[in-house]
Amino acid sequence: MKSSYKPLGNYIQEVNNRDRDKTVDLLLGVSIQKKFMPSIANTIGTDMSTYKIVKRNQFAYGPVTSRNGDKISIALLEDYDDAIVSQAYSPFEVKDANELLPEYLMMWFRRPEFDRYARFKSHGSAREIFDWEEMCNTLLPVPHITKQREIVKEYNVIQNRIALNQQLIQKLEETAQTIYKQWFVDFEFPDENGKPYKSNDGKMVWNEELGKEIPKGWVVGNLSEIATIIMGQSPEGETYNKECKGMIFYQGRTDFGHKFPDITTYTTHPKKKALKNDILISVRAPVGDLNIAIEDCSIGRGIGALRSKLKCNSHLFYLLQKLKSQFDISDGEGTIFGSINKDDLHNMEVIYSEIFIKKFEIIIRPIDVVVKNYSIENQRLSELKDLLLSKLATVEN
Repeated sequence: MKSSYKPLGNYIQEVNNRDRDKTVDLLLGVSIQKKFMPSIANTIGTDMSTYKIVKRNQFAYGPVTSRNGDKISIALLEDYDDAIVSQAYSPFEVKDANELLPEYLMMWFRRPEFDRYARFKSHGSAREIFDWEEMCNTLLPVPHITKQREIVKEYNVIQNRIALNQQLIQKLEETAQTIYKQWFVDFEFPDENGKPYKSNDGKMVWNEELGKEIPKGWVVGNLSEIATIIMGQSPEGETYNKECKGMIFYQGRTDFGHKFPDITTYTTHPKKKALKNDILISVRAPVGDLNIAIEDCSIGRGIGALRSKLKCNSHLFYLLQKLKSQFDISDGEGTIFGSINKDDLHNMEVIYSEIFIKKFEIIIRPIDVVVKNYSIENQRLSELKDLLLSKLATVEN
């Protein structure tokens, strides 16, 4: 038998404990990613005694929804015993965890359907608010506590696997970045005896253009000498679809994931194409963010694609990652690069040795293959997690 929907107000209650004695130091905010995060608010001169205390297994949410797009800022405190949040947030708790698990309720809050519901129920003229009464009127299925525990356990298994994969990805990427820096920035690539080149009296020559020494035999050139560069062009809007018709299409930075883009849109009339394993770069603010194409794809005007002429895309990726710092520098008026064009990319200055690019590729490409496999597994796990959340609406006892 399917669980009947019940008002959430039967199971939750507001919490309004102020940090009058200023005993809690940890100040957090709540993100639209449904997580607590360190607050970036300027609290100098602020009376912190008016801030609200949130304890482990309690929630906080931001009732003002008009500034968050289609997401509701709400989170469950699981990583700390207590914290404080500003008066803008509304803390609350589950009355009886033997009737409703806080973790199960948080799963319900992660559903996009909840976000849409909360936005629809928000009201107000100057700003829209999803108030406490509307929160309590929210209906959801509440199965037997045993079933809730099973669902939460299944969800956590997926979450933990994703987190483990992310840790492994981070360590592998850090290893590759370290080797890149040693070889191509510090010039400590292995010499003929396998020892670090520069610190073991490797021959260095003065380069007038750079105003510094570089290894003998290395070249100072432009990015276009070692990479083919394709700038994106958007197809007509009527060719876009979500039904997998035509070619995968990436419009811009919003399609990027951690290292590989999320596939959401297709086009039946691609104009500019990138090939599988090409490096995708955001050419509009934020400029310089990178992803790698999982399959052949169409790219819009917010993206450029680069392909190593030496067939060494792993080297090219970490080179571009290093060059990204050039776009992060503000000009004298404090503005950030709004865009880059093909000439900007073509003329970017690089220092390289074809021999060591190829040697680096031999070492790093296997690492990148493992990173890709973990990333693809995480995409599939995320899809499974989303499917589990969607099934909460029809959960049975």
